[in-house]
Amino acid sequence: MRALLIALCWLSVPSGAIADATTPLGPSPEAAKASFRATESSSATVTARYAPSLPERRKLRLRSDTVLIVDQLDGKVLYAKNTRKTKPIASITKLMTAMVVLDSDLPPGEEIRIRSQDKDRLRWSRSYLPIGSSLTRRELLQLALMASENRAAAALARSYPGGTEAFVQSMNTKAKSLGMRNTTFVDATGLHSENQSTAEDLAIMLRKAWQYPEIRRITTTPSFTIETRGKAHERTFNNTNPLIRKRRKHWVIGLSKTGYILEAGRCLVMQAEVAGRPLFIVLLDAWGKYTSIGDANRIRKWLLSKNPSQAEVG
Repeated sequence: MRALLIALCWLSVPSGAIADATTPLGPSPEAAKASFRATESSSATVTARYAPSLPERRKLRLRSDTVLIVDQLDGKVLYAKNTRKTKPIASITKLMTAMVVLDSDLPPGEEIRIRSQDKDRLRWSRSYLPIGSSLTRRELLQLALMASENRAAAALARSYPGGTEAFVQSMNTKAKSLGMRNTTFVDATGLHSENQSTAEDLAIMLRKAWQYPEIRRITTTPSFTIETRGKAHERTFNNTNPLIRKRRKHWVIGLSKTGYILEAGRCLVMQAEVAGRPLFIVLLDAWGKYTSIGDANRIRKWLLSKNPSQAEVG
């Protein structure tokens, strides 16, 4: 419980108190501790929201094994379920991949050729980026985030100074600097099941990713058409989140990322606004292709039907 309170109190710090998105590796551990001390007085409120008395609890029936809903403005927990479980996070990994790429200040227009080492030989996932084709770093980032293209993510890591090994080390260093104590990255794609985190840590990562306008723009783009150089071929890539791909008028989504491997189940993290209230939503380990999307819709209906001053635990 204390770990959750510390993490979420830190989440509630105004963005101005956190290092700017252009600052490499985010806030220092000292800055994070100072931020927590500055907001420590609000912990009693967070506790009251997080642990209502048993008679007040009402079940929100969600199929995701892990759920966390956090008010973006004040960091208060609206719903929590298995938030301390460490789980594989699949392509949610690519949010950290994107932050490391953007922090590096490498030329976004630099062309990178897709090589055989970018091919997925762990799960043999399909890719529409042919070996030998060339894309700019900006295009690769677009495809890695929006369409969850694994070859794009692998090429971004490989072309980083020091190569893939240095890139993954930077991912872990950044996670540690953000206070993500129960997170480990072993690759840039999320294909490895050893890429693991908790809902608490992912809420921290969501808040940091929200500070990057490029990540917000890319992850809320419905589709993107490119022509690969080297092996000329025009193709349109779609957003992996159907709530983005097929615009729903009742959804206001500011950031989104999906993920799936067998060990992780269906995963979805979002920043979304419900009834004018900005939220961070983390859904992990759901079964069924659209189960996490269904859970997101159930959360929205639940929040609209409730007095937002009340919190419940499922």
